[in-house]
Amino acid sequence: MATQTSVKVDWSSLWKKEDWWALWIGLLIFFLSLPGYYGIYLLGWVPRVAAPWINPSKSVVVVGQALTMTKAYLGLNPVLSILFFYLFLLAILTIAAKAMGHSARRFAAGFTIMFILTFGFWWLFGYAYFNATPDQYAKLHITWSIPVGADGILIYILIIGLIISNLIFYKRKLPAVLETGARTEWYIKTAIVLLGALVGAASLRYISLAVTLVERSLIAIVAAYLIYWPISYVISYKLFKLDIKWAATLASGVSICGVSAAIATAAAIGAPSIVPATVASIIVLFAAIELVILPFIAAT
Repeated sequence: MATQTSVKVDWSSLWKKEDWWALWIGLLIFFLSLPGYYGIYLLGWVPRVAAPWINPSKSVVVVGQALTMTKAYLGLNPVLSILFFYLFLLAILTIAAKAMGHSARRFAAGFTIMFILTFGFWWLFGYAYFNATPDQYAKLHITWSIPVGADGILIYILIIGLIISNLIFYKRKLPAVLETGARTEWYIKTAIVLLGALVGAASLRYISLAVTLVERSLIAIVAAYLIYWPISYVISYKLFKLDIKWAATLASGVSICGVSAAIATAAAIGAPSIVPATVASIIVLFAAIELVILPFIAAT
């Protein structure tokens, strides 16, 4: 009689793996935002770049100050809001990094650099001449701009990231402090959790929307898995001679649902972290460019 081998569950992965920490952090932020449905805005102090902006003093706004249901954040200075935002993220991410075995001091230093660069470029490219659309010229009292819209700021930030990684650190290893803090895949996974929570919460408010999403999802699943994925994989692997893991991750990202599919596929097949990070950057870059180009094509 064959003996059954018991499989021991490694519960420590719940606090040692970045996949789980992406879920925990995403859920934490989601649950902190839930009281907002009842007029209690626990995250109303979060800052946002008011793109497109002309006056630097009005370039950053506190999210809660734009809400009519609360006056709790009317006196909060935007600079303090940025500081609170940084400290909030630093605290929860450093705790998670420490639990995953990283040096808390090194991660905190690396994350601080990443935060300054990211928020700094977000603010800089929020300047009206970098993103304002023609319908905003009169209000902003300008006559020209690079009309990519507020979402087009992603294009600038991605380009900066590509320059840093491919020119400044080409064939050179990132400094240890940056390598620890630049957990690209982890940040993307956390963002995916938050995006999923946002879509789910929005669907609950509109049942008809939820039904439509389910119907279209079923159709998309058939098309993506049976048609687009095999074609994308064959082209990547056979024509462009990509490695199997690169080809599979790219095929999932292109054919299924973008960044989230690429991240999930890379994790499932054990691809190096550079694979999903690169594929995600490519997908977001092309998506951002399409957001700019396609409206002009549709209008002609």
